[in-house]
Amino acid sequence: MTFTRRTITNPIQFEGKGLHTGVPVKMTLHPAEAGVFFRFGTERTEAKAENVTDTTRSTKLGSVGTVEHILSALAGLEISALEIEVDAPEVPGMDGSSEPFVKEILNGGLKDLGEYEVPDLYQRAFLQEDLIKIAAAKGHGHWRYTYDLGARWPNVQTFEALNVVDDYIAQIAPSRTFALSEEIPMLIQHGLGQGLDEDSALILGFEGYRNEPRFEDEPARHKLLDLIGDLFLSGVPIRALDVVAERSGHRANVKAAALIAKGVWG
Repeated sequence: MTFTRRTITNPIQFEGKGLHTGVPVKMTLHPAEAGVFFRFGTERTEAKAENVTDTTRSTKLGSVGTVEHILSALAGLEISALEIEVDAPEVPGMDGSSEPFVKEILNGGLKDLGEYEVPDLYQRAFLQEDLIKIAAAKGHGHWRYTYDLGARWPNVQTFEALNVVDDYIAQIAPSRTFALSEEIPMLIQHGLGQGLDEDSALILGFEGYRNEPRFEDEPARHKLLDLIGDLFLSGVPIRALDVVAERSGHRANVKAAALIAKGVWG
């Protein structure tokens, strides 16, 4: 399949705190000719599934953590060439979603670099581990995610995007990261979520949201946002895939990205 390679027009800078570390970080996006790379100090790591080093509560490439939200924004805007420079080992968490990245990138402008070829996914990529399921096939951008907590509120939420690129900016990008209320002491104990507050994280109580949601099904939408960012690591544009996922997190998402890449390039 033929796609347009796209980058940004001029450098764009973001500042904030790492979502988990709480460490101040400056991130600069630089125009590029091909590929997406993260730069931290002397390390330069390409955004590929094989370069993932950790999937505990987020996705880490090389030494750079929590890359899924900025990668999701790139996938939604169909950007395939970029250098991402950070001065700390985690991407800024911003408001817990990918919307700030999307808005600033669109404000700065995009530039087309010509066409490139991506082979068709020649076989369905399917991952199942207990109740976790991810299925991806050659398609036209029909994505669905089911967030299922069983008897625990909010029980089951499903969000479906019939055209994931068209729906991304308004329906997916604004959805924020979230935590179950009973998980918060554990997160604090393990030094996670230090860059989050009530504006950048949705808290799920046992009977309802503890703070104001942006969407009634915001957890399902954010899980789809994460899935999009992780499957970006396959190298396949999201409009070329139909994807259905249930209960998956970063570990399973990255494994599925590797399966998709294998199904395209062998």
